Amino acid sequence: MNPMLRLRHEARLAAVALQFLTRVPVRFRQFDPQWLQDCARHFPLVGAGVGLFGAVVLLAALQVWPAPVAVALAMAATVWLTGGFHEDGLADTCDGLGGAVDRARALLIMKDSRLGSYGALGLLLTLALKAAVLTVLAQRQPLLAAAALVLAHAWSRTGAVALLAWLPYAGEAEHAKAKPLAQHIGPVALAVALAWCALLALLLPWLATWLNGTAGTLPGLSPVRLVLAALAAAGVALWCGRWLRRRLGGFTGDGLGATQQWCELAVYLALAAHHGA
Repeated sequence: MNPMLRLRHEARLAAVALQFLTRVPVRFRQFDPQWLQDCARHFPLVGAGVGLFGAVVLLAALQVWPAPVAVALAMAATVWLTGGFHEDGLADTCDGLGGAVDRARALLIMKDSRLGSYGALGLLLTLALKAAVLTVLAQRQPLLAAAALVLAHAWSRTGAVALLAWLPYAGEAEHAKAKPLAQHIGPVALAVALAWCALLALLLPWLATWLNGTAGTLPGLSPVRLVLAALAAAGVALWCGRWLRRRLGGFTGDGLGATQQWCELAVYLALAAHHGA
């Protein structure tokens, strides 16, 4: 394919990913359902945009309110932008897999729109932990918290892409809300997603340092700490994948949402941890 046509096609796939993962309206003159499967490679890019939106809200709010309030507003902004897409998946996954039920019963529970006790507890504890850790980061260094939002939202969505490449779909593909995403994606999509992650890891520390006006990299964004954060996200994604395969035989959309939420939390925890990096 001509390089310019390839570039235009990838930009179109990124727009499809933006429409799928957020509330942002995107119009297409024509649409191919295959694009919904192919666009998974750009999930980290959309995640970075969601995180950037939250980071801007955070830095602006810190000029008026204390860190806990600013963090709450930033988190609310990202939830609004995505329509609580991943948080809903987390709650449904906790409801379905929180109890000792078989695969068929778990899938049935996850389709139920009602929120159960496991879902409420899982969602509450995850959001509370994210808020607590982001508050620590914001109090330590506002730009570190802003960078963490961008990195975590991008890297966590790569965890979901990894499960798409690794596991089969656990439900009935013909009943999936997004049928193309109920299909296995290839290693190229995962490689592109990882490339987006690597690019962010290279650019964000430099940008944060420049904005901070310091001579060296911000301590919280040192190479060692970034590697630890990436390993933390990868470890959580691996655990989620093994858990979903054992309980359901593969992934579901709700399972991908839960994976994104817990990988995001893992990145925050790694960046906020007290170690010598």
